[in-house]
Amino acid sequence: MPRKSTSRPASPRSGRGVRTLPGKVFITRQVHFNSAHRLNNPDKSAAWNRKQYGPCNTLHGHNYVLEVTVSGEIDPVTGYLVDLGDLKRIMNTAVADACDHRSLNDDVGFLRGLIPSTENLVVAFWYRLQPLIPAPARLHCVRLYETPRNFAEFFGHAHH
Repeated sequence: MPRKSTSRPASPRSGRGVRTLPGKVFITRQVHFNSAHRLNNPDKSAAWNRKQYGPCNTLHGHNYVLEVTVSGEIDPVTGYLVDLGDLKRIMNTAVADACDHRSLNDDVGFLRGLIPSTENLVVAFWYRLQPLIPAPARLHCVRLYETPRNFAEFFGHAHH
């Protein structure tokens, strides 16, 4: 019995000039930075903050891992969705360089006034990164690891 034909696109090695395959892809880059923070709500009493945040109410540090995922179609000329070197530079310039070896409570202007929880940080980082992602790529997800076991992710407001 003859084999059924598949609807798979032509292979890039087929000699037909196909350089990329169609489909939406997601690509992720990581950067690392080290920062200190203190979880504290200045609108609440010292006793409330100690009870709510426990040891995190005192200044302490983390080795953060920031992951940024972009999505889109592959460029038929480069074979890339986005140049990962460019994405790394954007992540470092917009977030990591501003936060590295700093107090997130006091030393980072775009975080001023926020309780620097992982949840707040990941949303703030999204808004720093989103306008810098080169088209046609689109920011899909920002994930921030506070520890290897604790992380938050944000997909923008479209995912509400």
